Amino acid sequence: MTNPAGPPPTGSGGGEQKRLRLLAVTACPTGIAHTYMAAEKLAQAAESRGIDMKVETQGSIGAENVLDDNDVNHADGVIIAADKDVDLSRFAGKRVLTVGVAEGIRHPEQLIERVLSAPVHPGGGAPTAPASGGGRERSVGYKALMNGVSYMIPFVVVGGLLIAISLSLGGHTDPSGGLVIPKDSFWMDVNNIGVIGFTLMVPILSGYIAYAIGDRPALVPGMIGGWIANTGELYDSKAGAGFIGAIVTGFLAGYLVLWIKKVKVPKFAQPIMPIIVIPIVATTALGMFFIYVIGKPISWVFENLTDWLSGMTGTSAILLGAILGLMIAFDMGGPVNKTAFLFGAGLIATGNQTVMGMCAAAIPVMPLGQGLATLIRKRLYTEQERETGLAALFMGCFGISEGAIPFAAARPAQVIPANMLGGAVAGAIAGVAGVEDAVPHGGPIVAVLGAVSGVPLFFVAVVIGSVVTALTTVALVDLGERTRRGEAGVGAGAAGPEPALVGVPGGGGGAVVAQASVRAPATAAGAASSATVVAEEAAVPQQAEPSDPDDAPTEVLSGHLTDRTVKVRLEADDKEAAIREMAELLARTGRVADLDELVATALRREAQGTTGLGEEIAIPHAKTDAVSAPVVGFARSVEGVEWGSLDGTKARLVFMIAVPEAAAGDEHLRILALLSRKLMDAAFRERLLAAGDERAVLRVLSEIQ
Repeated sequence: MTNPAGPPPTGSGGGEQKRLRLLAVTACPTGIAHTYMAAEKLAQAAESRGIDMKVETQGSIGAENVLDDNDVNHADGVIIAADKDVDLSRFAGKRVLTVGVAEGIRHPEQLIERVLSAPVHPGGGAPTAPASGGGRERSVGYKALMNGVSYMIPFVVVGGLLIAISLSLGGHTDPSGGLVIPKDSFWMDVNNIGVIGFTLMVPILSGYIAYAIGDRPALVPGMIGGWIANTGELYDSKAGAGFIGAIVTGFLAGYLVLWIKKVKVPKFAQPIMPIIVIPIVATTALGMFFIYVIGKPISWVFENLTDWLSGMTGTSAILLGAILGLMIAFDMGGPVNKTAFLFGAGLIATGNQTVMGMCAAAIPVMPLGQGLATLIRKRLYTEQERETGLAALFMGCFGISEGAIPFAAARPAQVIPANMLGGAVAGAIAGVAGVEDAVPHGGPIVAVLGAVSGVPLFFVAVVIGSVVTALTTVALVDLGERTRRGEAGVGAGAAGPEPALVGVPGGGGGAVVAQASVRAPATAAGAASSATVVAEEAAVPQQAEPSDPDDAPTEVLSGHLTDRTVKVRLEADDKEAAIREMAELLARTGRVADLDELVATALRREAQGTTGLGEEIAIPHAKTDAVSAPVVGFARSVEGVEWGSLDGTKARLVFMIAVPEAAAGDEHLRILALLSRKLMDAAFRERLLAAGDERAVLRVLSEIQ
C-alpha cells in the first residue's frame, strides 16, 4: 500500500469495503512509560481514521499483544516506534517505517500517513531506507547502548532495593559508622541476593549491547567480557573497569562477531559457527585483549572518575547536580535524559550513590510541575489538559518523567525551559545536601521504599523543583496567551468585524459571511496575510440566504473548498499537468503566494508514493508555506488521469489539499480523514460524478461532515 491519505477503498463498488490494516511495535529502553504511551497514541490515531491497528508493546514486563504470523500476513504496513533493538525479520516483504519511540507519542497521525509509502523490508536486516524527517531512526550505537541499559535496569533495581530493605529492617548502627547486618541472619541472606543482582549488572549491560549488534553469537563474549571488566583482579586493578568497561566490551564483542561472520568458511563448518566457533574465538580474543591491553587504562579512568565524584562537595556538587538536572529534564526519557541516567546508575555499584541521588530528585520534577501548573491556573488549560495534569501528578510520584511529554509537545517553547529550570534546581539542592539513591529510579516512590538517604532533603529538592517548574510554566504560558491575543486583535482590526461561521445567520437581514481561515499562522507576517484573506472574503458581495432549500452552499470543508476552487472538467491528461492545473485552481483564492513552489512540493510528495487511492480517486497534497492558509480544490476528469493507483484505475475525482507548515499537523490530517472516509461510499462517488455544475458539486460535497 502506498496511499498516505487514509484507508483506500478496495473490492467491488457495491461490495463490502476492506479496511486498512496496520501493525506497530513500541519499545523504549526502560519499558515503563514511553512504550505504552506510544502504543496508546498510535491506536487512538488509527481508530479515529477508521484503520485497524494492532500494537505490540515490548515493555519491562516482556512483550504483550504479540503480533503473530496471521497478523503479519494481512498487514498493509508496520510502524516500529522504538529506541531499542527490535527484530524485523518477521516483517519481510512488508512496508516498515522505523522511528524513535517519541515520534509515536508526538506524531502518530503522520506515522500512519508515512508508513504507506515506506520501503519494503527485504528480511534479515534493517529496512531498505531509514525514516526521514524528524522521525529518523536512531543510530545502531545508540540503540545497542539502550538495549543493554534496558536489560540492566531490572538487575540494579532488584539488587538495590533488596540491599536497601535488608539494611533498613535488619541492620543496626555500628560504632564506626553506617549500618551493619548480623552475619548468618535472614537479612544477611537477603542482602547477599541483592549483591548478586549488582554483580550481574555489568555483564548484563555488556552482553546485551553485544547482542543488539551481533545477535545471539555475540551474547556469550559480551557477557564474559563484561564480567572480566568488572573483575579487576584479572588485570591487577583494585576496583575494575565498571560500567565504562562494560560498554567498551559490549561494543567490541558485537563488532568482533560481525567481522567474524563475514569470514567465508567451508559449508560443513557453517552449522557450528554461531554456537561453537564464533563464541569461542570472540570470547578468547576479547578477554585476552581486555586483560593485557585495555583493562588497566579503562580501570584507571573509572577509578579516578569515581574518586573525583566522591570528593565533590559545596559548589562543585551544586554544579554537577544542576547539569544532571538539566539533562534529565531536557527530553524526558530521550537520549540526553538517558545519558545522565546511565551515568548515575552505573556508579551505584561502585558505592557512589550521590550522583543517582541528584538524578532521582530531578526525575519527577517535570510531571509534578506540569500537573501542578494545571491546578494553579486552570483557565490556561483545556479540560483534557487538566485531566492529563492529574495523570502527570500520579506518574511523577512514581518517577515517570514521561508524564510531562504531552505538555512539552503542545507548548515546547514554554514547557521545556520551565522543566529544565526546575530540574536544575532539584538536582542542585540534592547535590549540595548529599542525597543518595541506591536504585536507578527516581520520585517519591524510591524514598518510600527506603532506597534514599537524606529523605527530608530529598523531598525538599523535589518540592522546590516542582514549584519552580509550575510557576515558570504558568508565567510563560500566560505570556504566550497574552501575545497571541494581542496579535489576533491586530488582525481583527484589519479585517473589520469578526466574521460568522457558514450557516450561522448574521446581522443585516440574515446575511451570511464565510470565515476565511480556521487557524491564524504563528508569525506576524502570517497573521497579516491571513487577515488580508479574511478581508478579501468579506469584501465579496454576499447573497441573501437562499429561499430554495435545494440551493447549493458557496463553500464546504470549513470554508477551505469554495465555488472558486471547483472545476467540473480537468483538461490535463497526465499527473504533472493535472497537479499544476489544480494548483492554478487553488490560486484563484489569493492564498497561493508561490505557484511553482506549491507544484514542486506536491510533486515531491508524489515521488515518495502515489496519492492515488484507487476507485478513480486521487488526493494530491502539499505542506508548504507557499500557501498562506489551508485551501482545498476539486476537479473531475472525463477520461481520467493515470495516477499510479494500486487498483490500476485512472483518477477521475481529484482533490488537492494545500496547507502551510504551521497547520500541517492538524488541519491537513483532519481534511484527509474527512475526505477519505466519505469517498469510501460508492453512492457518494456516483453523485459526485453525476453533478452537473460547480454548485451541484458543492451541494454533494456539503455532505462531508
